[in-house]
Amino acid sequence: MLDRHIRPLIDPPLNRIGGQIARLGFSANTVTLVGLAFGIAAACAIVAQAYILAVLLILASRLADGLDGAVARAHGVSDFGGYLDITCDYVFYAAVPLAFVILDPAAHGVAGAFLLLSFYVNAGSFLGFSVLAERRRMNTDTHGVKSLYFTGGLLEGTETILFFIALCLLPNWFVPLAFGFGVLCLVTAVSRVWLAWKLFRPQ
Repeated sequence: MLDRHIRPLIDPPLNRIGGQIARLGFSANTVTLVGLAFGIAAACAIVAQAYILAVLLILASRLADGLDGAVARAHGVSDFGGYLDITCDYVFYAAVPLAFVILDPAAHGVAGAFLLLSFYVNAGSFLGFSVLAERRRMNTDTHGVKSLYFTGGLLEGTETILFFIALCLLPNWFVPLAFGFGVLCLVTAVSRVWLAWKLFRPQ
């Protein structure tokens, strides 16, 4: 919901920095993997209860996630780069809830499992829509220039990052926050399925 409003603000500086990184010889895939490493490190920091460090690592991870696209546009966007980017994103999105479950399985297990379920369902609705949109040669740049067709929704990348930061700042609230965000993820998935039914159903 917030991504389309954030993109016009962050894309120009990201493109400038990404261009400089590209001129230094770094590839977009390298930046993607650095972002994943930051994300995994953030999950490890959560398990160690180093929550402020986790927040900083989450922000670093998402900065790299924004820069890899800018570097790719400077070098030339590739299909594999888009594939690697979305795969690393989902590893990161799963790693943070998993870290809270590892931290306290008894208290966080059910809520964490529900949150991961909601992420899985939401991801499936997103990727399935993208496949059909590609087949019909649909395109949009509302969320920036992407390798996949990005559908909007109630919860997008910006909301997820804010949620992860909230979990780190309020770790004792993990259970209600996880259930609440998980429900909203499922609402997002259902709305995307409804949109797919409107666009892709037999006429």
